[in-house]
Amino acid sequence: MQNIVILAGHVGATPEARTTQGGTKITHFSLATSRPKRDSDGKVIKDRDGYRVEDTEWHRITCFNGVGKTVEDYVTKGMKVMVRGRIHYTSWTDQDDIKRYGTEIIADEVTFLTRAKAASGDQGGNDSSVDDDEIPF
Repeated sequence: MQNIVILAGHVGATPEARTTQGGTKITHFSLATSRPKRDSDGKVIKDRDGYRVEDTEWHRITCFNGVGKTVEDYVTKGMKVMVRGRIHYTSWTDQDDIKRYGTEIIADEVTFLTRAKAASGDQGGNDSSVDDDEIPF
């Protein structure tokens, strides 16, 4: 069985990156996905102005190493991206000894659906899709 997730949405904030003591690059960002809200008959609900009402969900995306570096360098708030990865569930005990739970998407690939920002010193020719297996080391 496979744990595969594909999400397409808007980046909620500038990605945050850090490097572990072991040298692993970890980059986090939030991704908003939306779908139309429906009534009990399955019809799309519209507001007074005739626009459809949407439900928005926020997802925490985590990228490692090459994918994380590329996301850090090129992704900005508001960009449309597609993420392919897997769901990861975590649990921990906080400082007040309360059990906490979290869910994140571990990204194997991030595809830019809108133009990426230019990195400093970039000479062009950017690939719009980054796969962890394709990153030169």
